Amino acid sequence: MADAQHIFTRFATKASEWAGKPAAFVAAFVLVVVWALTGPVFDYSETWQLVINTGTTIITFLMVFVLQNAQTRDTRAIQAKLDELILTSHAENRFIGIENLDEEDLKRLDRLVAKAASGGREAKKAAAEAAPKSTKTATAVRKNIGAAKAPKDKRKTAPRKAPSKS
Repeated sequence: MADAQHIFTRFATKASEWAGKPAAFVAAFVLVVVWALTGPVFDYSETWQLVINTGTTIITFLMVFVLQNAQTRDTRAIQAKLDELILTSHAENRFIGIENLDEEDLKRLDRLVAKAASGGREAKKAAAEAAPKSTKTATAVRKNIGAAKAPKDKRKTAPRKAPSKS
């Protein structure tokens, strides 16, 4: 099963990359033009119309799943990056996992954060306090991230000055 998922993931990635290229649009456009030009040959019959209708419906149906898979993976990756930024910054760790809140809570939190961005310290404090403190999901996410974090290696960086040649 895991192998089938891996194969589908690779396929979905390649298909969504290809579908987003200008060449894919040009190919689809040419296909529609060719279909339209064959109308007189087939006397604009119902079968001629059914070909384009069925083809586009099937392609659209399948592409929904392929693109949703790619979008879901991208969203998870972005969310993991944002969680890491929150953990390594001075931001409130309580904001980790808020993507799992219901729509009403997210709207309320969004209003408070917007108010905090335009207001003073009291508004910022209110927004931080409005973030979930003990939701099961947020707590579980924090624990999983904390457990997954390995001690960071010191990253080697290039020297600021080139070493002098003595």
